[in-house]
Amino acid sequence: MPSENLHAESIEILYGKHGLSVPLPRSAHPTVIGKRPLPKLADPHAAVRAALAQPVAAAPYADLVRGRKSACILICDITRPVPNHLFLRPLIEDLRAAGVPRERIAVLVATGLHRPNEGEELAEVVGDPWVFEHALVANHFARDDAAHVDLGVTPVRRTPVKLDRRFVEADLRIATGLVEPHFMAGWSGGRKVIAPGVAHEDTIRTFHSARFMEDPAAIQCNLDGNPLHDEQLAIVRMLGEVYAVNTVIDEDRDLVHVNFGEIVASHLVAVRFVADSVRVPVGRKFATILTSAAGHPLDKTYYQTVKGMVTPLDILAPGGTLIVASACSEGFGSGAFRAAQKRLVELGPDAFLATLLGKQLADVDEWQTEMQLKPMRAGRVQLYTTGLAGDDLMLTGVEHVESVGAAVAAALAHANDPALAVIPEGPYVVPVVA
Repeated sequence: MPSENLHAESIEILYGKHGLSVPLPRSAHPTVIGKRPLPKLADPHAAVRAALAQPVAAAPYADLVRGRKSACILICDITRPVPNHLFLRPLIEDLRAAGVPRERIAVLVATGLHRPNEGEELAEVVGDPWVFEHALVANHFARDDAAHVDLGVTPVRRTPVKLDRRFVEADLRIATGLVEPHFMAGWSGGRKVIAPGVAHEDTIRTFHSARFMEDPAAIQCNLDGNPLHDEQLAIVRMLGEVYAVNTVIDEDRDLVHVNFGEIVASHLVAVRFVADSVRVPVGRKFATILTSAAGHPLDKTYYQTVKGMVTPLDILAPGGTLIVASACSEGFGSGAFRAAQKRLVELGPDAFLATLLGKQLADVDEWQTEMQLKPMRAGRVQLYTTGLAGDDLMLTGVEHVESVGAAVAAALAHANDPALAVIPEGPYVVPVVA
């Protein structure tokens, strides 16, 4: 919810693990834009059990597991703070009680084309040591041809559909995830955990090509006519029986909603639950916006930082200044993303986009650079980070600032307008003018 705080001396935004306090000039008129508060669930563990017992468009989970020979449960990678510790154990406990042996229960990290999560990081993602004792936990590798099953192509856009064999061939398939705004696919979670989550790189590179990405419907909080969403639904239909655990968390990362059920129907229930909270009408545009990349774990790389640049564009006045704070604690991102950013810097935005338009398969991770073109076209983008230096800063293609407070003061003076929009949670909140 937007709230004016004309006398604030500083403002807190998400940054890394500990946040960032930003001093404000006395002349600033800040409007803090946050989610409409949602009540925390008093007993999250009980809420998970209730969701499994009362599913959406499906039989109760205890009935679904009976007679199954194997199961594959998808979980999101380290870039999503999904509360896996709350639901993995009850999912696996019921499978084990139904007679499914440990070696036939796979917990598969849906990495897409991201790097694998291993060691302490994998333990952080899973969140419960018990899971490792009662299931096999592994990463998806999108470039391993032999690890995928070719299901053909989607009927309309002819996207090649190749999915991780462990998921396709499982007797019971469950996707789990966090439902939040996604700057390309409309909303995260549900069908998105399957593709791109456990898809082959040919599938991922096809629906991240410019013919999808430049579609005006491929934006946050929109499923209607969104080509990425349409392809994801087509892939689910080709798979057949799939279920999902859908979660929604608040700014403290506490659970506010959980459901279980048929993957498409249950995902839409979660979307309807959260939409009015995260899509925030503001009523005006701002010449100066301060936002974040949502803090740890989303702001571990510059690659993920781009999301925070895209979601506030509806309220950015033409030619305005967008200041993004992101820790980038792991640095820039993949080598492929670095190569795409290098081409952007060398060619410029228009020439870079021209190189994408005729491709059937996008180069890996260049789609994130393509998304960065949107804020660059809209105004001036400034980045504050303590995780990048030297060539990495140059390859961002945006302006680097040494102090968020000084950048805010300079932007307000440049605009000759004291109004400042502040979005502490970055891409987890989608402000709109209407």
